[in-house]
Amino acid sequence: MIHVVGRATPRVEGKLKVTGMAQYSADVKLPGTLWGKCLRSPISSGRIKSIDVSKARQVAGVKAVITGQDMAGLRIGRCIYDTPVVADGVVRFIGEKVAAVAAETEEAAEQALDLIEVDYEEMEPLLDPFEAIRPDAPILHPDLLSYKGLPVPVEKLGNVFAYLKWGKGDIEAGFKQADLIVENTFTTQVTHQSYLEPHACVVKADPSGGAEIWSCSKTPFAVRTQLSNCLGVAKEKLVFRPMHIGGDFGGKGGFMDVPACYFLSLKSGQPVKMVMDYSEELLAGNPRHASIIKVKTGVKKDGAIVAHHLDFIFDSGAYGSMKPAGYLIGASTCAGPYKIANCLIEERMVYTNKVPCGHMRAPGDPQGFFANESQMDIVARKLRMDPAEFKRKNMLQDGDETPIGGHIAHVRGVEALEKAIGLSGYKKPKPKNVGRGLAFSEWSPSGGEGNVFVKIDEAGEVKVSSPVVDQGAGVLTVIVEVVGEELKVPADRIELEQLDSSAVPSDGGVGGSRATRVYGNASYDAGVKAREELLKIAAEKLGVKSEELELANRSVIHRKSKRRMSFAEIVKARGEPIGVKGYYKSSEKAHDASVSAQIAEVHIDPETGQITLRQMTSAHTTGKVINPLMHQGQIDGGVVFGLGYALTEEVLFDGGKVTTTNFGEFKIPNITDIPPLKTAVIENVPHGPGPYNSLAIGEVANVPVAAAVANAVEDACGVRITNLPVTAEKVYQALKARYA
Repeated sequence: MIHVVGRATPRVEGKLKVTGMAQYSADVKLPGTLWGKCLRSPISSGRIKSIDVSKARQVAGVKAVITGQDMAGLRIGRCIYDTPVVADGVVRFIGEKVAAVAAETEEAAEQALDLIEVDYEEMEPLLDPFEAIRPDAPILHPDLLSYKGLPVPVEKLGNVFAYLKWGKGDIEAGFKQADLIVENTFTTQVTHQSYLEPHACVVKADPSGGAEIWSCSKTPFAVRTQLSNCLGVAKEKLVFRPMHIGGDFGGKGGFMDVPACYFLSLKSGQPVKMVMDYSEELLAGNPRHASIIKVKTGVKKDGAIVAHHLDFIFDSGAYGSMKPAGYLIGASTCAGPYKIANCLIEERMVYTNKVPCGHMRAPGDPQGFFANESQMDIVARKLRMDPAEFKRKNMLQDGDETPIGGHIAHVRGVEALEKAIGLSGYKKPKPKNVGRGLAFSEWSPSGGEGNVFVKIDEAGEVKVSSPVVDQGAGVLTVIVEVVGEELKVPADRIELEQLDSSAVPSDGGVGGSRATRVYGNASYDAGVKAREELLKIAAEKLGVKSEELELANRSVIHRKSKRRMSFAEIVKARGEPIGVKGYYKSSEKAHDASVSAQIAEVHIDPETGQITLRQMTSAHTTGKVINPLMHQGQIDGGVVFGLGYALTEEVLFDGGKVTTTNFGEFKIPNITDIPPLKTAVIENVPHGPGPYNSLAIGEVANVPVAAAVANAVEDACGVRITNLPVTAEKVYQALKARYA
């Protein structure tokens, strides 16, 4: 019996990638393709008094120039439609598009940009979100109340464009019951997703308004809808072709330069390609939000949490358009996997004159869990309790109500804690200046919509097709594995085809750690349907009952007599290929949670504050692991991703200007920064919303890392760092202040 699921199967697209045959958006070559480039604002805030493009149009090879006047009034967004295609009379951040050029060569396009003359009326920028929320602050978006897609009604015009709250109980009554109340403020920095492939797109528009589009978005159907709404063009006329994506980490779900590229193509009558360089990515991409998080916790002497208040302010930057929900949903779950009688979580999304922020691996969770898990550690120490025991005491169990009143049917936090403690040596004696820090996260994936097709042809070959694009996490491999499991066909014997956006009316795309749940279940549905069709036809031809048959080696076999029919013979008997569609759609968040317990071990040099990571331990409670190789890759990648956020990565600003202009200045961890990684995976079947009771792993592993590191630093040297990243300079200054 062949078992495909649960085996360390290589990526189905791996050969294409390592041989250089995989096609990315920047690789698309169409006859007559022009290069598109953008002129970007040098000021944070101001009005465009005039713009002269006459000299740019005279450059040899220039075929089109566009400004906001060409698209006046048009806005686009993933949820909130607040972003003009090109600045429409007003600029709101350094890096905003104010014009775009299409030319026969990159050099000609760059030359044309240099000749565009813009006269600005510069205005005082709003750069601090606290200043932006003041009642007397200048309004950055006077038309806010008319914007389409606001996630909640905005009652009063201001720079807060989304205010949400979640909770249960009576927060004030809870604090009155507390024996100890602890209050702290935590801040986190802007960071970039740091995918290897920068944003790129190619658009071939036609005079009717339709277009073929090749882009690096992981949600092409969503971008199609956004572009359709912006342009007033039927979405069926916008065909998105599937492309490989060179990394995502949350940053490749939006439209980015596609609208500008579309208008350049429409105006020039030729295909146009736009590829951002990394200076543009850091200046005008959609990085992770900076945050200010106030946390107030009330506990009893025995450690029971009776009241907990998290108050988030997220600096959205100049626009809110790059968030698919219009806010960061992760904030709502950041009270953690704990039993809390009275809880209130508030979130404010604030406009400022800085680079617009978007999604980055677990949007809102790394910020919130850094604050929450740091706070839990601080509270435990004030109670003179070991942080591990404090968290164990308050850990959710199956069926418990979440801090905001939800319900998790299945959660295994205590098991993750015990496994992490044992694997890390948490309770063993420590050398001098060495500390260990514990942090948790839990994750329940959202739903979505997915389509998967299975075809078995006259030769008995199996082909799987889907309009989903793989952002790098391995969803295409999961699809093939699940179908292979149901048909008992090895993954490497199944052909894979990616479909464009004309194949189905709608499809959700990947993100939110939902890909295995959505497309795995769609694949399971397709695999079961194809198997049942095979069994039905074979049973008729063999004169037996279908339950007496089994599949093996691309054949259907009668268990008792050993008679068999190959897939090819079954298709021949049917008279035509077998073709089925698998479909899954759910809008509900799963009620089963993945839990990650992480323990960081660090050494602090008391003379310099230098932090040396000695070890990182991760224990995960999860469901059935579909592919152990990819599953472990997600854990290791998530931990390293979290270490960058914790220790080194930061997009720096001088006023509203981004001063981190390349990867050399944006300090991503390299191999010398990564400590020994220890991992334990606890499979808890039969719980989980994915096929074979699988659970999410894509984002949960990166969420608790920063808090684990900060907690370990305090354990090592007695100083608490509440603002990320945790650097040697901050530790040194804190030690110096402590002993002053």
